[in-house]
Amino acid sequence: MMDKPHEECGLFGVYDPAGQGVADETYLALYALQHRGQESAGIAVNDDGVISFHKDVGLVPEVFDEKTLKELGGGKMAVGHVRYSPGSKQERASAQPLVMRYVKGTIAIGHNGAIANFEEIRQELEKGGAIFQTNCDAELIAYVIARERLTAGSVERAVQNMMDKVKGAYSLVLMSPSKLIGARDPHGFRPLSIGKMGDSYMLASETCAFDSLGAEFIRDVKPGEVVVIDENGLHSYTEKCQGKTSFCIFEYVYFARPDSMVEGVSVHLARQRAGMTLAKEHPVEADLVCGVPDSGLDAALGYSLESGIPYGIALIKNKYIGRTFIQDTQKKRERAVRIKLNALSAAVSGKRIVLIDDSIVRGTTCAHIVQMLRDAGAKEVHMRISSPPFLHPCYFGTDIDSRDKLIACRMPLDEVCKAIGADSLGYLSIEGIHGIAKEAKIDFCDACFTGEYPIEVPDEKPVDKFSQKIKK
Repeated sequence: MMDKPHEECGLFGVYDPAGQGVADETYLALYALQHRGQESAGIAVNDDGVISFHKDVGLVPEVFDEKTLKELGGGKMAVGHVRYSPGSKQERASAQPLVMRYVKGTIAIGHNGAIANFEEIRQELEKGGAIFQTNCDAELIAYVIARERLTAGSVERAVQNMMDKVKGAYSLVLMSPSKLIGARDPHGFRPLSIGKMGDSYMLASETCAFDSLGAEFIRDVKPGEVVVIDENGLHSYTEKCQGKTSFCIFEYVYFARPDSMVEGVSVHLARQRAGMTLAKEHPVEADLVCGVPDSGLDAALGYSLESGIPYGIALIKNKYIGRTFIQDTQKKRERAVRIKLNALSAAVSGKRIVLIDDSIVRGTTCAHIVQMLRDAGAKEVHMRISSPPFLHPCYFGTDIDSRDKLIACRMPLDEVCKAIGADSLGYLSIEGIHGIAKEAKIDFCDACFTGEYPIEVPDEKPVDKFSQKIKK
């Protein structure tokens, strides 16, 4: 694993009344969503109520080939999923979508996010006789929906009832024998969008999946909304849409692809705006502005436009590496940095560099990149980060689960700067990050920066003196 926060999943679902090529379409969509998870991939296809599926650990092209896709057969519906596991252990059983049989038939479910009251609900279900085969949130949600379905009049009503019990972040794509369902938690922590191509309706974590298929983006699923797609078209249930929203602002900073539209805002333009604000908040005299590929590039362009310092390429990324280099030890991570990135000495030699990245977690990767630029001849390296410092764990689907991993919690700003070997260091302010997507008609969750969680979460250790110093 690189020194970056990781988001845990990408979702896709399609309902095609003609029943033509849903497995192939899902495969292509998962390719577009691969950045959201590189640990496992899976597709489930519904052919007149009979659900076939294939899933395994690995990247999309490693899990699926032409033969596998053909064996999934034809059908009107499909659900696809790519997963990032926050632990170092990769398990095929936890790969999604999960396909489960219960008294009302078979369902396939894919989930993105994290359940805050997971342990409480799981203990309750286990006391009632439930036996879990995985430790993933999707299985727990499926159990709750199955139990609610026994008294609810429909599966969509069961999903709505689930929302009263399950707290936290969840975007879902669920397939029953006759319906494709999309749902988003009432806070709207994680994204989910609706697309259309001909008579087919689609659901996806990001709009770039629709673009890859030539489909039209219709709108975002609203926080708390349940969307049902069946032979009669698309139906919406919005009874759970009231209340304050808290969309993860880090989707704009790092998680989403720059060519996606998220909550009505271009990710590319939001990152540019972050860089422009960063230039106003932390100006510096320099010769060249460059970004750490890929998520730092748009912010670097914005910094250049605002500051007038020329934009250039200083780091070359090796695009031909897969999950082999998502490493689980420090030594492996250090080697992976050298393999993944290389400094362009012809561009940086003798120059004062402004280096833009989206975040600093442990600080180790950042330190190696700064040293790489110095080894290539950079005269000065001024680090600028297009988000505030991480000071608190995330309980809503990002793998920042412990303050022990966060360098900003262990050191004051000047020591972080020294630790990464930079000449200066500046983070985007809380006010600045809230301005990067000001057109979005949704409120944001910034708890990993501020500690102000929108819902009740497990007890967190008190903020130490270093955190207080750099919180502004």
